[in-house]
Amino acid sequence: MRIKTIKSISYKLAAGAGFALGLSGCAELAYYRQAAAGQWDLLQARRSVAAVLSDPAISADLRQRLETARALRAFASADLALPENDSYRSYADLGRPWVVKNVFAAPELSLEPRRWCFPVAGCLSYRGYFDAGAAQALAEELRTSGDDVYVADISAYSTLGWFDDPLLNTFIGWPVGRLAELMFHELAHQRVYVADDTAFNEAFATALGRLGAERWLERQGTPREREEYAADVRRREQFLRLTADAREQLAAIYASHRDEAAKRTDKRRVLAQLRERYEEVKQGWGGYTGYDRWFDRDLNNAKLAGVSTYHRQVPAFLALYEREGRDFAAFYRAAEAIGQLPPPEREARLRELSPPFLAFR
Repeated sequence: MRIKTIKSISYKLAAGAGFALGLSGCAELAYYRQAAAGQWDLLQARRSVAAVLSDPAISADLRQRLETARALRAFASADLALPENDSYRSYADLGRPWVVKNVFAAPELSLEPRRWCFPVAGCLSYRGYFDAGAAQALAEELRTSGDDVYVADISAYSTLGWFDDPLLNTFIGWPVGRLAELMFHELAHQRVYVADDTAFNEAFATALGRLGAERWLERQGTPREREEYAADVRRREQFLRLTADAREQLAAIYASHRDEAAKRTDKRRVLAQLRERYEEVKQGWGGYTGYDRWFDRDLNNAKLAGVSTYHRQVPAFLALYEREGRDFAAFYRAAEAIGQLPPPEREARLRELSPPFLAFR
């Protein structure tokens, strides 16, 4: 495995943070300091997968999970035409169940998410933190200003190829299908990425993650793993339909000419109905409760907007993959071509591709 030198890593961290500070001013110093420090700590915690596997003290379960991840990494490049580099060829245990906390926000009576802009990555509909206290401080500031806010625990993220992203304790224990999906999703960001379009990037990566996981399971998975992943996908699609219906109702309410008090009343009603519908749908899941925590708190515009960002355009990319003959290299070229279109044309092209009955609004 190629480990970049400390000098090289320090230069990249300093350059990225320095450029950001030049654009954003001194008020952002604390934010970029924690970002650089958090990334540095993560990189310092890495050990090559080969080195971890050679350690006789590791658990049998971790050994098996790392062997699986190593096979998935090879599959990503050989079968999915994803970048051949050292991402996911190392492992780090961060000692916590999340790698960053993302803060999502939206106005009280709008589903349009707040956006923050950064060098390289462009403008995003969330703001990520390694420092949990800083994330909560921003969340409280936004709540005080009247926004709906959601702070999400994030298990993985991509540095877009700037660094060799490691496997993490935050996701290494996931079921095989979900582990494959996550790894392929994050590598997809290194293959196709459009600045200032979070919805495009996340939908492309989400679609690629699912397509790649299905191909892996079809060729190398066990019947149980395939069944487990198929059940997970079915539950996820039901969840997405529930949230899409709620967003559609809320969008109509917010666009109406009713006064704000009436809109707030209707908003509470729609969110209460969403919880009730979830409890009904969950009865057919055989005891699975994986979405309970999502519904427990902060069920608001910010949370619903976050779901839309990741999934609204996924059906369009699934359709594009079929149109390109299920050829991943051709799929990437077609996605890149759409990504180069001006934003209104890009959005229109994806709407054209998306089958109406599959669209998650």
